[in-house]
Amino acid sequence: MARIAGVDLPRDKRIDIALTYIYGIGRTTAKQIVEKAEIDPAKRVRELTPEEIARIRGIVASDYKVEGALRTEVAMNIKRLMDIGCYRGLRHRRGLPVRGQRTHTNARTRRGKRRVVGVKKKGK
Repeated sequence: MARIAGVDLPRDKRIDIALTYIYGIGRTTAKQIVEKAEIDPAKRVRELTPEEIARIRGIVASDYKVEGALRTEVAMNIKRLMDIGCYRGLRHRRGLPVRGQRTHTNARTRRGKRRVVGVKKKGK
């Protein structure tokens, strides 16, 4: 089992797809890493030699910010926006969409489950 950047890669997937399981590495970056390491992208993770895994590990460690360091950086960026009180920071603070989406309808992912506002009839 290949362990890169603290993540166990799935054994039966192609290496270029398996690398995307690491936070901060997408399809394009994974292809670039495999190309730099001079490994066939169609090779499965279980077929990799320890030398190939070491090459990939070295490239990821030296050239890319992934996993914990990247998560920390993103969290710090959001915290900075909230601290300076800019519009985007206020949207983050209130848990509303940040990038201009409508909220009259939709936006359920950010706003959460619907809360019903009850209407009471006047009692006689």
